[in-house]
Amino acid sequence: MTRAAAVTDPGRTRRHNEDAYVIEPPLFAIADGMGGAQAGEVASRLATAALKEAGANGGGEQRISDLIQEANRRVYDRSSSDPNTSGMGTTITVALVEDDYVAFGHVGDSRAYLIRNAQMEQLTEDHSLVNELLKTGKLSREEAETHPQRSVITRALGTDPDVDVDTFRVQAESGDLFLLCSDGLTDMVSEESILDVVERNRDDIDGALRALVKAANRGGGQDNITVVAFEIAAGVLASDGDTREQALPEDEDTLSEVDAVPAVDTAVVPVAEIQAAEKTIRRRHRRRRVLAWLAILLFFAAVAVLLYLRFLR
Repeated sequence: MTRAAAVTDPGRTRRHNEDAYVIEPPLFAIADGMGGAQAGEVASRLATAALKEAGANGGGEQRISDLIQEANRRVYDRSSSDPNTSGMGTTITVALVEDDYVAFGHVGDSRAYLIRNAQMEQLTEDHSLVNELLKTGKLSREEAETHPQRSVITRALGTDPDVDVDTFRVQAESGDLFLLCSDGLTDMVSEESILDVVERNRDDIDGALRALVKAANRGGGQDNITVVAFEIAAGVLASDGDTREQALPEDEDTLSEVDAVPAVDTAVVPVAEIQAAEKTIRRRHRRRRVLAWLAILLFFAAVAVLLYLRFLR
């Protein structure tokens, strides 16, 4: 019997919860919306509704890619036709359990993790500015954790008519625990702490997810927090425990209408634009170096002329 659970919370600074999730075994997903006003909430719910309506009982990576493309079409069509939702988008990470493997589809910076034998591995690659800088060696891991532009993503659902989807599959083993989570968790809680919390509550998945939400809120709760978990075991997939939206205890109020402050929304910047900007910066640096060398050469030329004139006297 496979256990599955989900939890979502608005965090400590957000007025609305723009995250959404799917927990309909064998299909699981998480979406983190973005956009002005409540447009992010619309985007994430449109995307997850598309997955729920279409369903998935097979098809692996291709099926997941098709589902995500359909979700992208719905979000893009709404954004293009409704001025109130113009420019909205959402991340999406989808998992489909089939036989002895799990297929994944991924767009954005929501993550999928595998916990196996008390070790945790990030399965997805963040489509983000910070990750691009990490890959090119321009940032260290420590710098990336506090980078002011870590909310800038390079790929999102609904911002273009078509979307590039990462798909892959992972061989599953009995006892494997998979987590799908929004950056409201991973920006506030380190991977080491996530693993520690889960391992301490391994017999109670619902309790583990509630503990993760509390840890994220203690860390600042700067964004919505959503986690979906499912464990691979022998037998038929079934939901274990409550999968309702988990509210915070009363002594951990998220915010009030008086003290609520607007949070910075996620921005989408395509990789091509980042690369173009880097080329422009490199050209400027080269131009500055050339001008500097010219200035040095002119200085020495002037010195040489003065010395020559003195010699003539």
